[in-house]
Parts: sequence; structure tokens; C-alpha cells
Amino acid sequence: MIISIASGKGGTGKTTVAVSLALSLEGRRSVQFLDCDVEEPNAHLFLKPSIDKTIPVFIPVPEVDEAKCTFCGKCAEVCAHNAIAVIKNTVLVFSELCHGCGGCSLLCPEKAIKEVGKKIGVLESGTADNLQFLDGRLELGEPMSPPLIRAEKKYIDPNRTVIIDVPPGTSCPMIEATKGSDFCLLVTEPTPFGLHDLRLTVETVRQLKIPLGVIINRAGLGDQEVEEYCQKERIPILMTIPFDRKIAEAYSEGIPVVEAIPAYGQKFFEIFERIKRTAE
Repeated sequence: MIISIASGKGGTGKTTVAVSLALSLEGRRSVQFLDCDVEEPNAHLFLKPSIDKTIPVFIPVPEVDEAKCTFCGKCAEVCAHNAIAVIKNTVLVFSELCHGCGGCSLLCPEKAIKEVGKKIGVLESGTADNLQFLDGRLELGEPMSPPLIRAEKKYIDPNRTVIIDVPPGTSCPMIEATKGSDFCLLVTEPTPFGLHDLRLTVETVRQLKIPLGVIINRAGLGDQEVEEYCQKERIPILMTIPFDRKIAEAYSEGIPVVEAIPAYGQKFFEIFERIKRTAE
């Protein structure tokens, strides 16, 4: 089973929930944790894994041999992302726009284009006690994270329960990390901003046809509109986590909720059991 933990709004406690869910299963299930928030991975601060392997990730970008090129413009014509421009007797390649699809090299009539590897980041794998850990780290200044997320998800172990910490928002990185999941757990907060972004995330996950449920973090901080929205949309609220200073202090020290307040371990395990029944 693959469970993705998402949130339209950053800072809602998505990583807190993902880490807590993974630790609640430790000793009961074989668990793999993927931190796919590759622009700012932080699950390692709580799980404290021992990293034993670092894997560089490359995408293929075009390199033009102008001695062979006739400057016909076919490469620019087929590039959906405008990563190549042909100007008179010059070909300009904008590698930061390239998605590595290979269309330009495949369709070049003169075979003047070859693909070279461009490093976009690294994957780090290791263990945290009995939990298998993997995260991605995007290269500084690299604008596209989905290729790195795709590379990370290739290491998903189908024999384990997989917990994916998804990037915030509803754009391409979130979609890339979430698709293929058996269930998506949405973390929100009871504020106008939390509700606005929850609506967007629900619409996105429903387009992906993935079952979903909600955890309301910092309950009691704002209003009741998130609960009213979930009732109206028939979205199950699987847990409410109160606005609690003890939880905030533990977070600031890198201590997972289930360690700071052990009673939450059983609560998160019960959520998993409910998710399992829903996904089945």
C-alpha cells in the first residue's frame, strides 16, 4: 500500500503527520518512507536515518553538433517547452527548460543532436531503525523537481507499506509525488487559508481518482469552516490534532509527536487501519 501525505498549504504539519504515521507502523508493518519534498526535505530531522548511499540523478538534455546541423528548425518546432531556438545559423539550447523527453534528438533529420546528462539532484537512502528511508535533494537553482521525484519513486518497494511526504501545493511536484497512491491523506488547518488550499487539493486528488481523508492540525486555533466543508463534501475527518504547545516544542526540537506524546502512536495506527479498509 502507498499512502501519500499532502497539503495544499505549506506549514500545516504534513511532515509531522507523515513521520508520525510511519513510526506508528514500526514493528507492526514493514515500512518505507519517501520524502518527495525534494526542494526542502526535512523528514530526516525527525527520523534521523543513517544514510548509506547517495545516488546522483541526471536528465538528458540536447547537445547540438552545428557541423551537421542544417538549421531547419525541426527541433524547435517539436519542443513543447521552448527549450530550443534556431536563429539563422545558431541553435540555442535552454537546458533549464528542457524536460528530457528526447523528441528533438529523435526527430532531427540530420542526427545532429545527442543527449548529454545534466545533474538535477541526488537521492539519499538509508535506514532509521527498521524503517527504510529515501529522500531527494534538488540541485540549487534547478527549476524542475518532477524528474527528481520520478527518479525517487522508482525505488518504491512494493513489498512494504510506503509513506510519501508530498511537496506542498497543487502543482506538478505535488501531482508527480501523489499519483499512483492507494490513498491520499490531506493535512490542513482550520483557517481561511487552510480551507482555500484544502479545496484546491481535494479537487486535484479527485482528478487523480485517489481515495482521500483529512487530518485537521492545530484544531481550536481558527473556525469550523473546514469541518463544515468536509461534511458537505463527504470527506472523512480521520483525526483532529489540537493546537498544543507541547507538540510545537517537540517539533522545534526534532522530536516526533508519537515520541513526545506516546498516546498518538495508537491513534495514528488506527488511522492506518481505517485507510487500509478504505483502500481495499
